[in-house]
Amino acid sequence: MSAVFTGRCLCGAVTYRCGPPVLAPSLCHCESCRRASGAHAVAWATVARDSFTVLRGSVRPFKSSPPVVRQFCQQCGTPLTYSNESWPDTIDITIATLDQPDALKPLEHIWMEDALSWDRPADGLPQFPRGR
Repeated sequence: MSAVFTGRCLCGAVTYRCGPPVLAPSLCHCESCRRASGAHAVAWATVARDSFTVLRGSVRPFKSSPPVVRQFCQQCGTPLTYSNESWPDTIDITIATLDQPDALKPLEHIWMEDALSWDRPADGLPQFPRGR
């Protein structure tokens, strides 16, 4: 897949571009993602870090849990990225912020050990207790 993807935050102050996923897109159910997004799960696409570019606006980094840094729109607070210092060559982007989010379908569930009791997906996708 050699596609280029674009996305933006809720208010439109931040726009970005990134390359295709380098790993299977996933739905993360960990407590940290839940609290950062206010949702029961977050859909992520892992892309090459050097393919991710903020085209307009500025993001605010937040060290949510060492070695993790999340980036949000400074104006509206939309969660945009997740990066882990242990994997310096990649960055995760929130699939729901893509201009065409249907282009990347999550293929697995991760961190199911943290999933809420009422969050038990029955979509047939692989489910992992922690990361991949």
